[in-house]
Amino acid sequence: MGINFLPQRLPQEMSDRLGRTVAATGITPNMISCAGLAGNALAAYFVIREQLLLAGIVFLFFSLLDMVDGAVARATGQATPYGAVLDAVFDRLGEAFILAGMAWYFAERGEQVQVAVTFAAILGSISVSYLRARAEVAGMTMREGLFRRQERVALIAIGLLLNALTLAIWPLAVLTHLTALQRFAMLARNQPREA
Repeated sequence: MGINFLPQRLPQEMSDRLGRTVAATGITPNMISCAGLAGNALAAYFVIREQLLLAGIVFLFFSLLDMVDGAVARATGQATPYGAVLDAVFDRLGEAFILAGMAWYFAERGEQVQVAVTFAAILGSISVSYLRARAEVAGMTMREGLFRRQERVALIAIGLLLNALTLAIWPLAVLTHLTALQRFAMLARNQPREA
């Protein structure tokens, strides 16, 4: 069992109330997922333009939408396998956009070591999410982990808001790979034994 630092969802009562309120406007869960992806792409653009504070605000706001689309889907009975996959893919793309923007930012400043570390963070992030996806295909639940998406979003946002991308990218790269290894170990422990 992993240590979860941040919650994956809002409390049920708050989530239901928020979901019903947003759904009453006619906004669908998939619209929210699309808006989240577009917002993260915009945040990446601001990173490239070296407007880190603005990038941090935009990134944090649109990343928080990830809690809203699921709330709307559950509160209105619109939860579908297609919507769940769309949301997961757009979450990964949004994270890749912001990390690619960070790599560009470091490259423009001639900080080649940080560029390499950012690419390591991208690989680690993909590994963490892919392990969960493959585990679920195999019929195993894997929401635990040291550094899941919530923690990655929080660290990136802090780095952007405090103009401290170098201080954020190193632990991000290390902790995503440690989380991938942790999930590998969880898979190995939980695999069915042959009779």
